[in-house]
Order: sequence, then structure tokens, then C-alpha cells
Amino acid sequence: MHEELENFERNHVRDLVEPPPNRRPIGTKWVFKNKRGEDGMVVRNKARLVAHGFVEGIDYEETFAPVAHLETIRILLAFAASKGFKLQQMDVKYAFPNGLIEEEVYVRQPPGFESARFPDRVYKLRKALYGPKQAPRAWYARLKSFLLKSGFVMGSVDKTLFLLSRGGDILIVQIYVDDIIFGGSSHALVSSFAKQMSREFEMSLMGELQFFLGLQIKQGLEGTFVHQAKYTRDILKKFNMGDSKPMTTPMGTNRALDADEDGEAVDQKEF
Repeated sequence: MHEELENFERNHVRDLVEPPPNRRPIGTKWVFKNKRGEDGMVVRNKARLVAHGFVEGIDYEETFAPVAHLETIRILLAFAASKGFKLQQMDVKYAFPNGLIEEEVYVRQPPGFESARFPDRVYKLRKALYGPKQAPRAWYARLKSFLLKSGFVMGSVDKTLFLLSRGGDILIVQIYVDDIIFGGSSHALVSSFAKQMSREFEMSLMGELQFFLGLQIKQGLEGTFVHQAKYTRDILKKFNMGDSKPMTTPMGTNRALDADEDGEAVDQKEF
């Protein structure tokens, strides 16, 4: 929680001001989350200060932000495997507080961290918190602007895909909110991009891509293998079937199947 508030100070996210007349300050609350890896083990504990209770037309207007297409990610995995380079992954520690917001937004002081001198004051936001409806849009606009200024070209179909060409080498960047996967034909280009992002934002470099959007990814010399073993285990655990006997066929193999005499005939040619 202290780390979250210290980040707000470093990034100049808010200003403590007198409550404005005729404006309702928005409430805040703490949300705690465990981020898990592909093996289900906790890899990071997160405490987020979340604002809630926004009113459309007063506290926000536009909210749309592009979202990565799963098809794009699959094509990117296939392309990287065909070109023989491995994809890397990085995580933005505080994505939304990097996004500038255009609306005038006031929020209450964080529970348990009220100012001793000014307990009745509120915070005026310069940048987005987690919770505002416009936060994903503001963060995407900030990151897109940085990438375009760095020489990247945005995808014409998927607006979360960016490409950088340098000589005969390429670097591909795919964004999904605060998760970024990237890779290229030049190790120097990939390393330079990672350092550039770390200078601009607070990043966690996570190494080779292994887990993304529920997909487990194993990159090797023989190719790239994608599976969802963790997702399968989670489903079995949810329905108390973790100890069930595995079967190669999801039905009895000795059951006889009879023709449906009353059923409607199907013309195979129509398919």
C-alpha cells in the first residue's frame, strides 16, 4: 500500500485540494490481489487503490480503448517461431497512473492514509487511478504516443500491435493493457527496447514469454507449443474433479449408438 502511494508521488498523479463546490468527490478503496504464474504459484502481491462511483457525463466521457485480438497473438507466435526468434514479456508496474486524464476528477483520500493536517480535503487527479472508466483509454493513448514517437508503426487491423523496422531487422510489440510481449530479429534491438521502456515507465522484465491471456507457451528449438494445462486444472478444481481419473475419450467407448429413427435426415452435400 505504501509502495502504491509512493508511486503516486513520483508520477505526480494527484494534488490535495479543498473540496470544490457542487462537485461530489469519488470514493476510493483498497483492492488486494495475488498475481499467479503458469504453475499457479503466487509471483507477486498487489495492492491497488481503486476509485469507484463514477458518473457518465460528469466524471468521464470517452472510455473505448483497443483490446488485443487473440488471433493476432496466435499469428505473432507462429511468425516468431517461423523466423527463429523468441518472444519476451514485460509488465508495467503502474500502468494506469501513467495515463493523463482530460476530465476534472476529484477523489476522496485513501482509507487509512488520510492527511493529519487536512483530513477534509480531496485529491484532484492529474493522471488516472485504477477504477476510472477512462483509465484504460488514457493509458493506451500514453503508451501509443510513446511508441509512435520512438519510430514504431501501428497495425492497421489490430491497434495494439506495433512494428519497428531498422535496416534489415524488425521488432514487434503486442500490448494487452499492462502486459507487453515483444521480440525481434536482432538481440540488440530487443535489448534496446527493453531499456528504453524501463527508462520511460516502471517495468518488470519477466524474461521469455511463458503465460499470456490464459495460454501457456513453451518456446524451443523445435518450435512453439501452446497449451492450457493451468486452465484445465483450474476448471477441474472448481468443480471438485481434481482427483478424477483422466480419460482419452470424454465418453464411454463401449456404448452402442443407435440410429435416430424419428430424426430428420441430413444431406451431407449441403455441408
